[in-house]
Amino acid sequence: MIGRTLAVDYGLKRTGLAICDALGIAAHPLEAIVSVSLSETVDAIVSLVAEREVARVLVGMPYLPDGREGEQAKSVFLFLDALRKKLPDQVLLEHQDERHTTKEAKMLLRGTGLRGKKHKAKVDSVAAVVILREFLERQP
Repeated sequence: MIGRTLAVDYGLKRTGLAICDALGIAAHPLEAIVSVSLSETVDAIVSLVAEREVARVLVGMPYLPDGREGEQAKSVFLFLDALRKKLPDQVLLEHQDERHTTKEAKMLLRGTGLRGKKHKAKVDSVAAVVILREFLERQP
């Protein structure tokens, strides 16, 4: 895999982000986007894609524990549609199962000493790191 991948943990209020290096070796959290506007969130991601020379955007899909699509998945599909319309054609847009990533992110943050609002502000981007790590581990 050549090129940076941007992982997105989409939320209606806060969207977590993580990015890897061009060789796909290391995943790093980025500051989450805080917005209640779908178009604002999409525009911020499109700008980040251009700024960071991203080749692939990977969006976490919040399936229900039994694998079905719930209400949250519907909002992510709307987000994917809006994002596809604004991303350059050469940028790949994919989605990946994100079940349990928030739980894992909370476990990873537990040892950091962050509490309250600071902890909550980091969870979404750490969840995006988990999504990205899982993706990178599957690459040849």
